[in-house]
Amino acid sequence: MTKMRAAIGLMSGTSMDGIDAAVLFSDGRAHVGQGPTLAVPYDGGMKARLRAVLGGRGEVAAVAEALTRAHADIVNKLLSNSGITTDKIDIIGFHGHTILHQPEVRRTCQIGDGALLAALTGIDVVDDFRTADVAAGGQGAPLAPLYHGALAAALPKPLAVLNIGGVANVTWIGEAEQMLAFDTGPGNALIDDWVQQCDRGEMDRDGLLALAGQVDRDALAALLANSYFGVAPPKSLDRDDFAIPAAPGWSVETGAATLTAFTAQAVALARGHLPEAPAQWLVCGGGRHNPALMRALAEVLEAPVAPVETVGWRGDFLEAEAFAYLAIRHLDGLPLSLPGITGVPRPLPGGRLHRHPA
Repeated sequence: MTKMRAAIGLMSGTSMDGIDAAVLFSDGRAHVGQGPTLAVPYDGGMKARLRAVLGGRGEVAAVAEALTRAHADIVNKLLSNSGITTDKIDIIGFHGHTILHQPEVRRTCQIGDGALLAALTGIDVVDDFRTADVAAGGQGAPLAPLYHGALAAALPKPLAVLNIGGVANVTWIGEAEQMLAFDTGPGNALIDDWVQQCDRGEMDRDGLLALAGQVDRDALAALLANSYFGVAPPKSLDRDDFAIPAAPGWSVETGAATLTAFTAQAVALARGHLPEAPAQWLVCGGGRHNPALMRALAEVLEAPVAPVETVGWRGDFLEAEAFAYLAIRHLDGLPLSLPGITGVPRPLPGGRLHRHPA
């Protein structure tokens, strides 16, 4: 009989929205129970500090410490709010923040200090989830598909789970637990960057700018000509692998519409790599809150598109839950990545365990 454990998953996404925390009860296999959650947005200062170290530049160690302390504060607040004591939590799954991802040269970097987090919270921590996969020749991403598979066990197949954060990725789940996963292309990152560049806020809230604009078809065609889309999976991306065209001459609305269409069309191109057309697309991540993007996806995917809440999942916390799930699997020595997910040569364990000081 497998052992049920309680874990806290922590996710600081590539879209730089903030930190998501979720309690999960699981055996790291088929049994999953959801506990309390907490989301805390970054303030402007933290966002600026994270942007300054993208690519591994600048004061990485200082930012990593500040980021870790922010995560510890959220863990402590989550436990205080819920009345759960630290002795009831077996493990924390700490993703950290990705500042560099270059699997083609076997490099990936998620900043955050697992040992410091364990000391600050009094709970054991698993971090560094991607390094072993990348060192073995895998893409190191995406890592949530095993959790998607556990959640989707009873759902009709084939099914696609589309996560739209800064980068978008898809998990295809077929019959007999067949799985394929890869990054489809940009998610929210280019849209957010464009809106910020135009000094119109942090994001295209409710897709209002895109809905008011017209797609620049020539620019969209040029963006879709990127060779990445023709590469067979497994494959993954860094947040900054795609860029806004230089001096495009767009209005803010045209830019938002064009970049929203780019994200959707990139997902449509990803269909050609799937073994079988999904009967449904379930969308998680921040992108599902953007009506313009959800409309664009529905137009190009030729299948039902719905937020994951329609099947009872928690879309805002799915990735945090996934890293809680992976931390539990780490404790049992189970694989965290599979050949069909990251391209790693064989099912591979991963992560690094930090025991809290006694």
